[in-house]
Amino acid sequence: MKQISDTFHFGSAICGNGAMLYDLRTEKVLEEWLVPVETQFEITKRLREVMPMVSFAVEINNTFHREKIYVPRWDAGLDNVGVDVAEDAMTAPALKILARCSNGELSSDQMLAIATPVLAGVATVTHSNPHDSLLEIAALGVSKGETLAMMAGRAGIAADDCVSFGDNPNDFSMLEWAGRSWAMGDGHADGPKHAKFVAQPHNHDGVAIVIEKLLELPA
Repeated sequence: MKQISDTFHFGSAICGNGAMLYDLRTEKVLEEWLVPVETQFEITKRLREVMPMVSFAVEINNTFHREKIYVPRWDAGLDNVGVDVAEDAMTAPALKILARCSNGELSSDQMLAIATPVLAGVATVTHSNPHDSLLEIAALGVSKGETLAMMAGRAGIAADDCVSFGDNPNDFSMLEWAGRSWAMGDGHADGPKHAKFVAQPHNHDGVAIVIEKLLELPA
């Protein structure tokens, strides 16, 4: 969030698929909704039973822990050798658990279809890239939509006065809640089912086009 903070210098950001509220002015975490330790163990137990090839990483106390067999997509985690099993690192509440099929045997959509019923009533599971093999797991009931609704309610702002854009399943709850929501034209195929409108693809300035039109509306 450092680059965004340096650019805007105001407001707050919902991060971690709704699990964190971050102050862009002070660059501090204001609130977090974390996965309890006992729930983390239950999540890994259930997913290992239905996806034996799965590996895990976990974000705890602003630190990224990964299993040795978990292959990070980005630089985070490459500078440590990892742990044998993620459960060894689950010593405090977690912002997010990541579940990956590093061999690419299953797509993110396939993994989500398997994990959703398995984790029902235990945690919120989603993904942000249909071309990967990765699930993102948060505390039960935590999502971008839930946190956005909470923050808007605190500010006295109704859903009809909120605008959202999204391209993947981790955005769907937000698209459903906001009164004016746009699924990206080059996003996940299911996006239009959850949004009110569809924006042009991102490489055609889809978000900018919509914002420019909204700014033309009377105050």
